[in-house]
Amino acid sequence: MAQSKKPSLRLTSLTIGSSRPRELAAFYARLLSWPIRAEEAAGDGEPEWAGWAQLAPPEGESGPTLNVEYERFYNRPVWPSEPGQQTASQHLDIAVDDLVEAVEWAIRCGATLAQTQPQEGVRVLFDPEGHPFCLFR
Repeated sequence: MAQSKKPSLRLTSLTIGSSRPRELAAFYARLLSWPIRAEEAAGDGEPEWAGWAQLAPPEGESGPTLNVEYERFYNRPVWPSEPGQQTASQHLDIAVDDLVEAVEWAIRCGATLAQTQPQEGVRVLFDPEGHPFCLFR
């Protein structure tokens, strides 16, 4: 096989599926202090809570955008995984300076602490739709 030049590839965003995307976007906006840069209402035939939203890092910060889109047949993931259950196919890792303070903040924003905590220096939490995310030092 002939070698070819690698095309230009840039990760620009991460998309999370949700049954209530604009509500979940509001949670992440509170948690991260990121502004919601774009929102779309529900499409034809969709429930009023459907739609799409995009968060972006504040001015002066870099990083990919976080999109939250409506999934008609969304199933809350189970973590840790269990046979035959919907698994979390990805999760967010969020660096923090003070783990205890960050966990308290996340809970005030609407997250819940996972019962299973697999390692020291990392805390697994769930967003309101059940997606796990990790806070770490």
